Amino acid sequence: MFARKWGTVKMEQKELQLLVEKISLEYFGKPFKHTALFNPRLRSTGGRYLLSTHNIDINKKYLEQLGEKELIGIIKHELCHYHLHLEGRGYQHKDQDFKILLKQVGAPRFCSQLPERNVNRTAKKILFYQCTSCKQTYQRKRSINTSKYVCGKCRGKLLKVKEMQL
Repeated sequence: MFARKWGTVKMEQKELQLLVEKISLEYFGKPFKHTALFNPRLRSTGGRYLLSTHNIDINKKYLEQLGEKELIGIIKHELCHYHLHLEGRGYQHKDQDFKILLKQVGAPRFCSQLPERNVNRTAKKILFYQCTSCKQTYQRKRSINTSKYVCGKCRGKLLKVKEMQL
């Protein structure tokens, strides 16, 4: 179904549309009559259902980094929003109708986190400042304005000594 190229999964807009229509019929027994497309601007979510247009946007990074199974889960999740909204039932995450339908079709309530986002969050920096008079050192997570702040011990001038990545 998906074209594999250089170890990653590639999918075009047309293939995504066909897949969403197929999943809708197979799991929900109802047709998907709107548009499904990859949205490169999505960053922190796997997909979204647009109430105004009834379209579904999918984050392509989830397919590329986590594979077909995760993509199908995201599509099922968004189709739950889609079908419940069109039926006038509770389509929000907090609604009981939504939670029940998620279980019936085997869709996840939330998508997995992308591996590349984990890397960015673990990279922390530590800044070291030293007093020019008494040589007292200070360790900070955030940068400070050395023209505004002075040493708490002797009121001497502070200098940024080094910055470390953890």
